[in-house]
Amino acid sequence: MGVKHIVTGGAGFIGSNLVRELNARGEADILVVDSLGESEKWKNLVGLAYEDYIDKEDLFDYMEELELSKVQAIYHLGACSATTETDADYLAYNNYHYTRTLCETCMDEGIRFVYASSAATYGDGELGYSDLDADTPKYSPLNMYGYSKHMFDLWALRSGALESIAGLKYFNVYGSGEAHKDDMRSVVHKSFEQIRDTGKVQLFKSHRPDYKDGEQVRDFIYVKDAVAMTLWLGGHTEASGLFNCGTGTPRSWVDLVTAVFSAMGVEPNIEFIDMPQHLQGKYQYHTCA
Repeated sequence: MGVKHIVTGGAGFIGSNLVRELNARGEADILVVDSLGESEKWKNLVGLAYEDYIDKEDLFDYMEELELSKVQAIYHLGACSATTETDADYLAYNNYHYTRTLCETCMDEGIRFVYASSAATYGDGELGYSDLDADTPKYSPLNMYGYSKHMFDLWALRSGALESIAGLKYFNVYGSGEAHKDDMRSVVHKSFEQIRDTGKVQLFKSHRPDYKDGEQVRDFIYVKDAVAMTLWLGGHTEASGLFNCGTGTPRSWVDLVTAVFSAMGVEPNIEFIDMPQHLQGKYQYHTCA
């Protein structure tokens, strides 16, 4: 029947959940694109139905053999998502150049292009979290990961591409399928494991006088809700531009882990630890869609 949906990062956290939801809707004409390496994310593909799997470096050659007129959408969720990654060239290639080439291909072929931006593009939040085009150039990300995402947002805006594509600024997504992400796993996942193994949770102390320890806040969104929004944008070409993907209701780390303790039937036991030096100055204390 031919490929109808291409999902880059399809073995990853949000990507595999998106493939699962497509399967639930009766869709299996899916090309999964990823780079598995030595990680455990291959486990996210188990039980999923898809037409083919290829490495991300083979995508452009593969697309030359596809009947692209049948491809309804490309969901570009693949990226280096480590906020602590320090190799700027690696981030620029994966998160900017690769994304730009794929976007240009989609626009040339008339394929709907939906991509993952990030709330990390907003920096420390002092300039707000507006996803309006006019506000996009003013933001200053705190790390190279956020800037690599911002680079593409800016190119899409200035080139006019953003008028026909959709980008999602995912906030703090949590849910099944994130075990392979190591330090980039959500605090929901990390706290569950800590409570299970030690009976307590470690959180970073605050290094700002205007925030108490554990009162740093994030906008947490369940992965199935993030997927629903992503697929909606894939099917509604009239919607273009950047879109915040969160709940609009920030919650503190203490509030979050207290809920995890409650769900597990364990009395809260929180230990505050010093934030690593390399994160100080690059840490977001408040995010909200």
